[in-house]
Formats: sequence, structure tokens, C-alpha cells
Amino acid sequence: MNQEIEKVRVLIIGSGPAGYTAAIYASRAGLSPVLYTGGQPGGQLTITNDVENYPGYPDGVMGPQMMEDFRKQAERFGTQVRYGMVTKVDFNVHPRVVTVDDQVTVHAETVIISTGASAKWLGLESEQRLNGKGVSACAVCDGFFFRNQEVAIVGAGDTACEEATYLSNICSKVYMLVRKDEMRASQIMQKRVMNNPKIEILWNSETDEILGEEEVTGVRIFNNKTGEKSELAISGFFVAIGHQPNTEIFKDIIHMDNSGYIKTIPGSSKTNIEGVFACGDAQDNVYRQAVTAAGTGCMAALDAERYLAEIENP
Repeated sequence: MNQEIEKVRVLIIGSGPAGYTAAIYASRAGLSPVLYTGGQPGGQLTITNDVENYPGYPDGVMGPQMMEDFRKQAERFGTQVRYGMVTKVDFNVHPRVVTVDDQVTVHAETVIISTGASAKWLGLESEQRLNGKGVSACAVCDGFFFRNQEVAIVGAGDTACEEATYLSNICSKVYMLVRKDEMRASQIMQKRVMNNPKIEILWNSETDEILGEEEVTGVRIFNNKTGEKSELAISGFFVAIGHQPNTEIFKDIIHMDNSGYIKTIPGSSKTNIEGVFACGDAQDNVYRQAVTAAGTGCMAALDAERYLAEIENP
């Protein structure tokens, strides 16, 4: 089967704040970028209802609307936004070869990876149904909406402890649901939550069901030692069991850490492959915020621009 082939100077894989910001900067620099959105155009923010911590939106903004604004701004300067999923890459040749939906072959002088990361969930129907209606995977993003209310958080690692501590500064009570009789978090983080009077740790506790029809009203939990079930009256339910970067397609090609986050040269967006850059949550396992993702998207576009200038004008 003959495949369609297109040649581009800058190919952006993935959308979201990082990808669209990279597109804005690259298109303003006259690099005519092509952006493929991936399977979730706009990234995680498209399933986020209210965004109130991004500068420039004094009254807050719905996540999908914010990503629509980003897309329009990128297209205004000439970015070609395409809907499609990258299914194969070959970074051993130059130009780099990228296949989209097993049908379109792209020869790219530079590639910007902004495929993001996906939150790990418990797998409950009620969790997905109430996502954005009291269920969240980001305490820093959504904790503000539960000021002076009681909430629960699931997790036992450093991130869960950090987010529980963060929530305790906002909420009246934080229930921390830990599946085992011990945490895997560092000792200093464990002590921090254990010594916090607003955090109650429920050991050997798992989530049976999140309660509520239109919004979260409670959670039913069970003790996996005794089998006893109980209900907590809460208005917010936070899942902090980790994220999975969407980088599987680059495995064994791009250097990554043990969790699959792309390693970049400190102070830049450069990867171990010349002309291939990474930004956003695909390479950030620490902050994972829209504003930091946008910042690294800017870095990637500037790095790509400089790289092209060096190879085109040696």
C-alpha cells in the first residue's frame, strides 16, 4: 500500500499545554509546525472542569475551553493541527521518520514530543462517572474547590503524602486511605502526615464505591483484613497512586527513567537524539501542572529553532 509522505521542519507529537505552546512559538518563528493531537486532543485538561490556577483567566476557565483557546492561538500563527495517533517512529535516520495511524509517513527535521502522562485510576465505574464532579487526580489543581470541606485521598507514596499535606492546609479533614498496614513513602513524608492533626490515616483500607449521583457525597471503604465496610461523608475524592507517561512508543529509543519519563539534558528540552526534544508531563514527574508544561513547550520550540538554525546555517 502506498503511504502518503509529508516533509516538515517541526513535528509536534501530542497536544495539551506543552504541545500547543510549542506550536505557538514554532509557528511564530516561521517554522510551519505540524501538530498531531494524539488520542486525547488537548490532553488531560479536556477532562478537567474548572481551571483557576492558570495566569490570564481571572474568573477561571473550563479545561476544554482553555485547550480550545490554545489550539486557536497556535492555528492563528500557521500551525497545522491534525487529528491522528503516532504509531511508529524511526529516529535512526535523518530526517526523522514518524508514522501516523499506520497510513501517513512524516519526514521531520525536528520532533517535539509532548505526549503527556495519564493518571492511574482505581478502575471503579463511579470514579469515572464522577471524575470532575468531586473526583480528581490532582490535589494541587482541584483542592481549592474543597476549602473547609472533608475529603479523602488514596495512596501511600511520597506524592500521596505531599498531596494529603497540601489538602490539609485547605480542607477541614483529610482521610488518607492506605491499602496496606504500612506506607512506601519516605520516612520524613510519613512523619509529616502522621503528625498532622487534620489527616487521619485508615490502614488496610480500600475503596469499594464512591458515593453520589451528580457530585461526590461520600465513599464506601472496606478493611481488607477484617472485611468490614464503612462509609465516610466527603465531598472530594483524590486519587494519588501515580501517573503513567505516554512514552511507550519511544521505549529503547529515547533515554527514560525507570518510570518511563523521558530524560532531558538539564536546562533544556534536548533528548539523547539530536533534533528530538521533549516537553510537558512526558518528561516531568515532579510538577505536572499546565503552566509548567507550557513553559517547557516554549523551551522545546526555542531549542528546535536553534537546532534548525545551526544545521541550516553552519
